[in-house]
Amino acid sequence: MAFKLTDYEAYDFANRRHIGPSPTEMRDMLKVIGFKTLDQLIDATVPPAIRQKEPLDWGPAMTERDALFHMKEVASKNKVLTSLIGQGYYGTTTPAPILRNILENPAWYTAYTPYQPEISQGRLEALLNFQTMVSDLTGLDVANASLLDEATAAAEAMAMAKRGGRSKANNAAFFVDKNCHPQTIAVIKTRAEPLGIEVQVADPDTLDAGAVFGAIFQYPGTHGHVRDFTKEIAALHEHKAIAIVAADILSLALLKSPGEMGADIAIGSTQRFGVPMGYGGPHAAYMATTDKLKRSMPGRIIGVSIDSRGNKAYRLALQTREQHIRREKANSNVCTAQALLAVIASMYAVYHGPDGIKAIAQSVHRKTSRMAAGLEEAGFSVEPEVFFDTITVEVGHLQNVVMEAAVARGVNLRKVGDTKVGISLDEQTRPETIEAVWGAFGIDRKDDSSNKQYRLPDYALRESEYLTHPIFHKNRAEAEITRYMRRLADRDLALDRAMIPLGSCTMKLNATIEMIPVTWPEFGNLHPFVPQDQAQGYHEMIDDLNDKLCQITGYDAISQQPNSGAQGEYAGLLTIRNYHFARGEGQRNVCLIPTSAHGTNPASAQMVGWQVVPVQADDKGNIDLNDFRAKAEKHSDHLAACMITYPSTHGVFETTVQEVCQITHDHGGQVYIDGANMNAMVGLARPGDVGGDVSHLNLHKTFCIPHGGGGPGMGPIGVKAHLTEHLPGHPEYGTAVGPVSAAPFGSPSILPVSWAYVLLMGGAGLTQATKVAILNANYIAARLKDAYPILYTSETGRVAHECILDTRPLDEAAHVSVDDIAKRLVDSGFHAPTMSWPVAGTLMVEPTESEPMDELDRFCDAMLSIRAEAQDIIDGKIDAENNPLKNAPHTVRDLVGSWDRPYTREQACFPPGSMGVDKYWSPVNRVDNAYGDRNLICTCPPMSEYEEAAE
Repeated sequence: MAFKLTDYEAYDFANRRHIGPSPTEMRDMLKVIGFKTLDQLIDATVPPAIRQKEPLDWGPAMTERDALFHMKEVASKNKVLTSLIGQGYYGTTTPAPILRNILENPAWYTAYTPYQPEISQGRLEALLNFQTMVSDLTGLDVANASLLDEATAAAEAMAMAKRGGRSKANNAAFFVDKNCHPQTIAVIKTRAEPLGIEVQVADPDTLDAGAVFGAIFQYPGTHGHVRDFTKEIAALHEHKAIAIVAADILSLALLKSPGEMGADIAIGSTQRFGVPMGYGGPHAAYMATTDKLKRSMPGRIIGVSIDSRGNKAYRLALQTREQHIRREKANSNVCTAQALLAVIASMYAVYHGPDGIKAIAQSVHRKTSRMAAGLEEAGFSVEPEVFFDTITVEVGHLQNVVMEAAVARGVNLRKVGDTKVGISLDEQTRPETIEAVWGAFGIDRKDDSSNKQYRLPDYALRESEYLTHPIFHKNRAEAEITRYMRRLADRDLALDRAMIPLGSCTMKLNATIEMIPVTWPEFGNLHPFVPQDQAQGYHEMIDDLNDKLCQITGYDAISQQPNSGAQGEYAGLLTIRNYHFARGEGQRNVCLIPTSAHGTNPASAQMVGWQVVPVQADDKGNIDLNDFRAKAEKHSDHLAACMITYPSTHGVFETTVQEVCQITHDHGGQVYIDGANMNAMVGLARPGDVGGDVSHLNLHKTFCIPHGGGGPGMGPIGVKAHLTEHLPGHPEYGTAVGPVSAAPFGSPSILPVSWAYVLLMGGAGLTQATKVAILNANYIAARLKDAYPILYTSETGRVAHECILDTRPLDEAAHVSVDDIAKRLVDSGFHAPTMSWPVAGTLMVEPTESEPMDELDRFCDAMLSIRAEAQDIIDGKIDAENNPLKNAPHTVRDLVGSWDRPYTREQACFPPGSMGVDKYWSPVNRVDNAYGDRNLICTCPPMSEYEEAAE
């Protein structure tokens, strides 16, 4: 047929890039499900009562070229000056090999949290390197795999001190060094108030160790003071109180470590280890502690174990998803880490080694010493006497003059009080920068970089070694470092290799076009506390994204401050709590939560001081309306909120959701709708219309920000108008309401990903994506229903964007566990679906809209093959214990080594679904979890073991 101009259709992002199935594939899939059109399927799946009235529409979708052009125009409105503001954020240089091979590499940024250790050995090793780095530099026994930011890590440490201390003052106060960063103090206060903790902010000289359960000290202080806290820590220990040190990670290359002072916990940020400031994030915070407190530490901990053949293997240890086990009694609602940023920071340490890190620290200190000397010689009063990289200068009534003169020379300084100026130098500071600062003070002189003066006395200097493990002493040739990063990446299974069908986790395409703006200097090189007129591009982007998210959700305002989904939960509940108190109803402290909810839900509720009342589910997995109504009536005078997930945690659009919301409102409560399953709603239904008062959105799920091996994430909250004034604030913006995160906008340097997504898709494209997500899930359910019962469906027999496969009958009949199925999927080159949640012994599958039909069929073929192997066990055709399911995953060593198993090597290593030429090989056999917890090792093992593994 001849081509006609009228036949042309735009080759747009929505229908040819992001959405996996082609129109032809969609028609074939619909036939399998039993529908003629996609809209018929949607009408049978989404209850008519909740369908939104107006389509999403903010103009036509942009082409990739136009979107990048528009975003560059907006980004250029940010003024990128040299920021010497400090306060926990510093200029840093990301080594080019790390930038290209990790930050810009989908093998690293599209990986999921390493719950399946066999296919996560690369990132687990990198995170173990991070823990070793932190443990060494802090002088403490055990570190975790990172937390969200320094301020929230400090708040977590406070809660940990209250749990882990034995002070007689355990119900009393928490002491905060007045020299802590202002945002840290503010977040601590926010977190303390609902828990009834009194916060004392004062000079360490005034510490009454017998009156507090714990204390935190900043080291060096926010204005530069370097102080040894050994005496204060000893006093705390006399009263069995917990001592916390918030330490600058780079300074620890020169300064006495927190562990040498006797600290119980150290926290801080690793931002200056190669991670751009990004207007506040994302950055990997760290936490380290003594051995006796390790089981109270929140977040992820990587441990060393063995596999089924006795070879070394890594895994998550201790805290693995403890929120799902302990729920409202969980230590914390933190369920993940800033994994990608922790990997970058750890690789920065591998790249530079201990000598390089020390040289950078020495260089920063020398530059600061020269800066101070020049100011002093010109007659200015500089403090403190002992500093690392930060000084404070008395300028009297000239404060604004000096600040403005610095800006005119391309430099931002820090305003301290009404008469002082703060200056913090970093590894990027050049002689020209020092001279520009001097010029702002009216000093005309040249910087002499050969002048190597120091201001650190001997008593402040570190004597202990650090980064002694051979991994930090590798050959620093770029070829070797690049190959090391490649080797680690090759051990992992990420979205760049295969579908990751995790229910509730929405592992969809992280498009390259969306990732490009993240590393633009206009977004990456801004300090979070620059004057607002220097961040106009950021504010324009955030405002536009917020407007679109309001249209999508039906809410009236969005806060971008929460920098994870769990933080979003906490911020949303805190907003509701603030609302009740403002109305004089502070007694409302009961939260109704279905038993099927995410484990972070009850953990978040306890963090705002609420009592969790569980609500049962009925036989179909829906909220038991009678139980919900009875408990709402029982607690009517104290009902603060209910927390529900929609579509339900069981992957179904419940038809009673509006009634649940109405019951809650009738009893004076507010409705929190968890946004984890928003990928089934965008363009079809809006939580704000259904009856929600507040929701968090996982931008790292529905809106395409990569999971990055377990982080970064963003969990902004949308609220109805009556809650707007109660949203989190920030001291930098002079608000009365306290912050939940260190930076005003959480982790804004990854927001360009979600902004690009909504610009490229447009309203119609986003709606089509939702429809195809539902199509893909129903297609998998239709193909697998005869082999694995679909546990929950709607009254019309449909699932939403995910489905739960009931594998328990195989366990009963063949002793094939859900774990066996997960490991066997590795042999076919797949990450397992979500295991044993929300129902033990099941698999929850979410294919997302990004996967084409070929990949869906490959997964279904693998699952059907596993079912056939289980049937062979039932029929007695293969041994019940020595079979491909029990021995999975199989490695290359299994393929080439001796073979005494009653099935073939080909059956073991090349099951249906696996790729012949491009097969993914698990680097280890099945990991022994129990061994890892019995023999807890959370730092790098000897290098000889690496060599043995390589052989």
